[in-house]
Amino acid sequence: MRVLPCVLLVSLVASPLLVRLGRRPAGASHSSGSPGTPARIAASPSPVDPAGDRPQPAAAAARTYPRLPADPAAIADQLARLEEELRSEATPSTLLPDLGHRQQVIYRRLAADPGLAARVRGFLPPRWQGVLDLHLAARREFLAMHRGSRPASVVPAWRIIPPEPADRLLRYYREASAATGIPWEVLAAVNLVETGMGRIDGVSMADARGPMQFLPSTWAEPGIGEGDIRDPQAAIHAAARYLVRRGGLKDIRRGLWGYNNSDHYARAVLLYARLLRQDPLAFTGLYHWEIHYVSSAGDLWLPVGYNQPKPLPVAVYLRRFPASAPPPPEAPGGGARPLSSKSDPLQSLPAAVTRDRGPAARPSPH
Repeated sequence: MRVLPCVLLVSLVASPLLVRLGRRPAGASHSSGSPGTPARIAASPSPVDPAGDRPQPAAAAARTYPRLPADPAAIADQLARLEEELRSEATPSTLLPDLGHRQQVIYRRLAADPGLAARVRGFLPPRWQGVLDLHLAARREFLAMHRGSRPASVVPAWRIIPPEPADRLLRYYREASAATGIPWEVLAAVNLVETGMGRIDGVSMADARGPMQFLPSTWAEPGIGEGDIRDPQAAIHAAARYLVRRGGLKDIRRGLWGYNNSDHYARAVLLYARLLRQDPLAFTGLYHWEIHYVSSAGDLWLPVGYNQPKPLPVAVYLRRFPASAPPPPEAPGGGARPLSSKSDPLQSLPAAVTRDRGPAARPSPH
């Protein structure tokens, strides 16, 4: 198996890793989920193909790349509030995409800066310190896969599409788990790091495709693929069967090694799976992570509506679509300044939602 060279994980997204089912060299990879006044997607031209004749839908028209504070205490305050709101049934569903994206950008920034992460952790309420530790450990496994690699100088030939609704994905994971014995949390974590839970619609350099990134030859093996390789339900069930075939019921690490023969990959997937097992409500944040792509110009955000039929130089892409570039952090001291509701979805929440409270009440994925 091979992964595109860009580091999440999806989603990331974990930053999601676009992997190909079937063996691949260890450490091969790509990415999934930093902060002026945020550039608004609507203010920039839609991404276009290299020929310049195919405008793409600005699906994220009202969305912005989150701009983070520079002050560790302000980052910790934002992160604690985000974790609360992403778990609260009182949070309006329309705010969840921006809340999840901001959470993702914070974790990506902290994973790349251990000194800042340690300072932020010191300000974070104890309730969220373990959550922070799992996120950072998972993200750093993916960073370790690509240590020494040069960031990509071109953006990829992908389409970024909306994911399947969260309730359907949860049903698919649970059904596949019940049918095979592979934990649903592992299937969700694989879906996250492979394609950002289905947001990346593209064919890898190794010809892998679909939301769980199968090689057509692996999909065609008896007892693995059934139906459409791009159908989320079919692909999730096939991934569960593949993990069983690779020995995942006896040793899930062995099964994941068959998916991507990298110990870093297996550890990262299992860290996200542990997060979901310990805290199923964490699924809401992970589901709303966006596609980020590590490039020579920084951590690019590729929003829903991105559609590049061919790789394009990063500099050319950013001239056409500058809102994909990470904005600089706020000036020191600016983190404590309240943000407007247009730039900070937390400011749009009702007062009762943002008050400190006990365990959040958003329905569990179980």
